[in-house]
Amino acid sequence: MLNGTDLYALDINEASFVKAYGGPCTEGCVPLARIGDDAWALGDSKRPDAQPLRFTTEELDAAGIDPAHFGLQV
Repeated sequence: MLNGTDLYALDINEASFVKAYGGPCTEGCVPLARIGDDAWALGDSKRPDAQPLRFTTEELDAAGIDPAHFGLQV
């Protein structure tokens, strides 16, 4: 498993972010991208200039974030 330091060493310049589906996004949606085998980048549509946060699959699961809601597979 990756640790927090390793996650931020991953290049996300070519990452393909997708927004969650299944509900309205009138206030903005959270974009998510797979950036490695066990690594994800989570953006903030209300702050598009902010650097995306990085998480492991285990951390996303603990936070209740399911990549399937974004059309992504774990």
